[in-house]
Amino acid sequence: MEAWLIILLCLLSFGVGAAVFGFVLYKAGEKHRMKFAEAHIESAEKEALRIINEANEKAQTKKKTALVEAKDEIYKMRGEAEKDISRQKQETERDMKERRSELSRNERRLQQKEESLEKKNDKIEKLEESLVLKNKQAEEKLEEADLIKRSQHEMLTKISGFSTEQAKEHLLSLLDDQLDHEKAVRILAHEQKIKDECDAKARGYISLAISRLASETVSELAVSVVPLPSDEMKGRIIGREGRNIRTLEQLTGVDLIIDDTPEAITLSSHDRVRREIARISLERLIQDGRIHPTRIEEMVEKAKQEIELKIKQEGERAILDTNVGGVNSEIIKLLGRLYYRTSYSQNVLAHSIEVAHLSGILAAELGVDSNLARRAGLLHDIGKALSHEIDGSHVHIGIEVCKKYKENPEVIHAIEAHHGDVEVKTVVAAIVQAADAISAARPGARSENYENYIKRLQKLEEICAEYNGVDKTYAIQAGREIRILIKPDSVNDDGMVILAREIAQRIEGEMEYPGQIKVHLIRESRAIDFAK
Repeated sequence: MEAWLIILLCLLSFGVGAAVFGFVLYKAGEKHRMKFAEAHIESAEKEALRIINEANEKAQTKKKTALVEAKDEIYKMRGEAEKDISRQKQETERDMKERRSELSRNERRLQQKEESLEKKNDKIEKLEESLVLKNKQAEEKLEEADLIKRSQHEMLTKISGFSTEQAKEHLLSLLDDQLDHEKAVRILAHEQKIKDECDAKARGYISLAISRLASETVSELAVSVVPLPSDEMKGRIIGREGRNIRTLEQLTGVDLIIDDTPEAITLSSHDRVRREIARISLERLIQDGRIHPTRIEEMVEKAKQEIELKIKQEGERAILDTNVGGVNSEIIKLLGRLYYRTSYSQNVLAHSIEVAHLSGILAAELGVDSNLARRAGLLHDIGKALSHEIDGSHVHIGIEVCKKYKENPEVIHAIEAHHGDVEVKTVVAAIVQAADAISAARPGARSENYENYIKRLQKLEEICAEYNGVDKTYAIQAGREIRILIKPDSVNDDGMVILAREIAQRIEGEMEYPGQIKVHLIRESRAIDFAK
């Protein structure tokens, strides 16, 4: 027990000693830390003071630098401001100078205007004074004129024997004559205006009529019918996918119409030459039986050669029939083409041959060169052979063709004058004009009923004969012209214009006729006496 106590006491004493020693060490360390902390704080305070001092020094330096820069900026701004102020002063002085010069110019102008106005006022005052004098003189002259007028009126009344009312009637009759003249002039001007505009309107009306009406006459002149052995042939002519009919239409320029018409195909074209080529080619294809594009080309080429030969033969036949020699070969071909041209269903080549014979007979009776007359009559419609290929009327085309092949100038003039486009200057031209009218006016020559033809001529003459002042009427040129002889005592020259217009309007309203009718009034005064 004692040993354990001793040990325990030893341990306790050791622990107490260790605790005391530790406390002492702790106190010593705490003092040391305090000293270290105080030393650190002191060094930190010194460092802070140093930083503050440096910062103050830098701030002072920057402040001084900023003040210097600010002073420099203020100096620069002050210099620029002074420059701007001086520039503005210069501009202001310049503007002031310009305004002063402008004001001085305006003052000079005003002064000049005032001077001119004063001069004008002086002139106006002088003019007013002169006008006052002239008014006085005019009043005096008017009074003198009134006196002279009254004296002349009395003198005229005594000399003429007319009263005032009679004189008024006389003046009104003169005024009526002047008004008739003015009316005639206006009618002529209006007719000229209508003539200038009628061509364009006529084309429009004709195209509208053609588009709205397919008449029988067009069908007769533009259609050919090809008979077929059977309806089965229609399918062969059409071909696989239509290749045969397309080939034929492209090569000939003719439309093939295959419809419900039994055993027939219709060929449609206004060109008779093309239609004839297509007809011959189709007939030969039907006879041959081999219908395909290659065979169609062969047949069309043969048909073209045959038609060309036919055209040449017809031209040569016309030359032989009329006994006209020395004609250019190209003109002979053109004459042959007239075989396939028609006018009012009249064959143009037959018409030309007829005109040639009539011209020769008339020339022989009048003692004129009959060969030249026949030549002009044969070629007078040569332009119709090319009228669809070249722009212009058939007269103009015929002139150009004959000039190209150096025809006789008298023949060219006859072609130019046969429709009255120019004044007739030679006997041959007058003969051809008359022969052309005779051939066209012959009943049956053109498609018109004979009885209707006679009735239309009678009606035309009756309408014109109903007007006062008309002596005699003659319907000529197959009813395309009416010639009216006027009594010279009943209608004057100005009244003829008005009368012609009234007759033309009545004919337009009451009659139906192809083309146009020329109303031709003739007034002739004659004095006849006898020596005994």
